[in-house]
Amino acid sequence: MTSVFDPNESLGFLLNDVARLLRRNFNRRAQFLGLSQAQTRALAHLSRQEGVSQVKLAESLDIQPMTVGRLIDGLQDAGLVTRRPDPADRRALRLYLTEAALPLLAQMWDLAAETRDDALVAVPEDALCQVFETLRQMKQNLLEAESRAACSEQPETRAADDA
Repeated sequence: MTSVFDPNESLGFLLNDVARLLRRNFNRRAQFLGLSQAQTRALAHLSRQEGVSQVKLAESLDIQPMTVGRLIDGLQDAGLVTRRPDPADRRALRLYLTEAALPLLAQMWDLAAETRDDALVAVPEDALCQVFETLRQMKQNLLEAESRAACSEQPETRAADDA
């Protein structure tokens, strides 16, 4: 008997679809800001972790450090981000938002709230609380799984390096 895979019954596909639709809805609203999706994501991440290195920002955005460098170049040229030397590592640069970025971020958060409101129409409050609780637990589980995997891979890596 052939089993038919239904992406609507797959957690991964469903989460990815919702995330993609949230981004698309937000981007439609945010077109007038004159920023790319990558730029708005970078600004949002910087607002949460100002002073981060380009390498850490690349990890957060799940893109290559070289790509982040070009992205930050554009944001710096627009006067929205500054690079400052890292006091602990003279080779590294830390990223900071400028005053000019703050009104733009406020607009972005307003648009994000509108997007969220559209997504949550007719979702009962108790169901929403359960979704958040479940997602937080899943995130924690996956972070712990990554940590365990990293710990178990280290001896193999060292053994391969020693060979």
